[in-house]
Amino acid sequence: MELQNKATSLWGNFFDVRRVQIRTFHMTWFAFFGAFFAWFGIAPLMIVVRDELELTKSQVGWSIIASVAVTVFARIFIGWLCDRIGPRLAYTFLLIFGAFPVAGIGLADSFETFLFFRLLIGIIGASFVITQYHTSVMFAPNVVGTANATSAGWGNLGGGVTQIVMPLIFSGFVIGFGFTDAQAWRMSMVAVGMVIFLIGIAYYFMTQDAPDGNYKELREKGMMPEKKKVSGAFWHALADYRVWILFLIYGACFGIELTVNNTAALYFYDYFNVNLVTAGAIAASFGLMNIFARTLGGIFGDNFGHMWGLKGRAFWLFIVLLGEGIALMIFSRMNVLFLAIPMLIVFSLFTQMAEGATYSVVPFINKKALGAVAGVVGAGGNAGAVAAGFLFKGAMEWNDVFFTIGVVVAIASLLTFFLRFSPEQEAEEKALFEKASLDLLQIRADRANQALAHSAKIIADYNETHDQKI
Repeated sequence: MELQNKATSLWGNFFDVRRVQIRTFHMTWFAFFGAFFAWFGIAPLMIVVRDELELTKSQVGWSIIASVAVTVFARIFIGWLCDRIGPRLAYTFLLIFGAFPVAGIGLADSFETFLFFRLLIGIIGASFVITQYHTSVMFAPNVVGTANATSAGWGNLGGGVTQIVMPLIFSGFVIGFGFTDAQAWRMSMVAVGMVIFLIGIAYYFMTQDAPDGNYKELREKGMMPEKKKVSGAFWHALADYRVWILFLIYGACFGIELTVNNTAALYFYDYFNVNLVTAGAIAASFGLMNIFARTLGGIFGDNFGHMWGLKGRAFWLFIVLLGEGIALMIFSRMNVLFLAIPMLIVFSLFTQMAEGATYSVVPFINKKALGAVAGVVGAGGNAGAVAAGFLFKGAMEWNDVFFTIGVVVAIASLLTFFLRFSPEQEAEEKALFEKASLDLLQIRADRANQALAHSAKIIADYNETHDQKI
């Protein structure tokens, strides 16, 4: 059953927050930004944490794995939960409960307690699934790839901003309040936890599940399948091989982004001999590309879909994933800073476009179990990060680890050729795409007519006033 009244345009009404689709878009990317900021808030401070808690290289590796491991299961569960209770309540609960381990990591006084809280913080990484789910139910096929990519990209931006802001917050506690380094990194995380809690409350009051209302109301009106049918659709989605192909593909792009967010500051600090703030700023350049790169992936995904249908979206995904793998291999061979930074940015561009391209395909796999598909594919990102994390705790040099990952990503790009869609689905989606495009043209025509009518009225009023004066 297709939800009605989805928005056919994102940019044309971008600031009209009176429209629930646009207001939800802004709330969902902002909530994901806050969650992502908190999720990796400790990463740029790991230089201080490593010294205070006297962590070994292996223990640092385990903390990297812990930060993304539990998210694999959290994303699958949260996708199922979205289908049952709706994205509004799911996001509210996730952020409010997730705020406690974010602030609680400040209580860590050993590797074991630090690892425990780092593991729990990974739960808020499931926020990505809700973000993609919520924009998917709010926007029509002609713009859903762009909406998904932009909301996720601007949310992922939190991973770049945290690399700059957390060292500044840390310095503020040290310089402004006279805290020790050990106290400052703890208080920094407490402050972030408080912000996440408040965002969770705001999400409840400022959004709704779908364009026509919340899931509870829609089910009462018979406009949505009942909850008991959700579980059946969930298992049906898990039996679709395309879901698991996208699971692996997303592990090869978003999983690598998570890995870089966790390791970039330490990599530049150890391999290029820069200080804490400089290492954080360089690492931030990777995440800051999300402000436009992931959106580009979604825009091109929609355009390829317009020209060549669903298979066009899959081919675009192949192009950017292959580009990511090649760029990472080249980056790993850079041994001077002025070459490494530009190559990091090129690698980031392809990585985030691949993420946007992936979620321009996801909404078309199984609409009856959108949460299940979004959750499983999203979990693939974290599974990829976990797999990569094990490489960083071994004896291999980190630049060689990056080269190895680049080879794997390039090979993974070939999986896109196994994403197949039936002729019936291609025809159905083409019809829906064209209908959404026509609806958008009609809206623009109506606005143009209103503007002309308004202009004509102004001219008529002026002429009337002028004649009276004569």
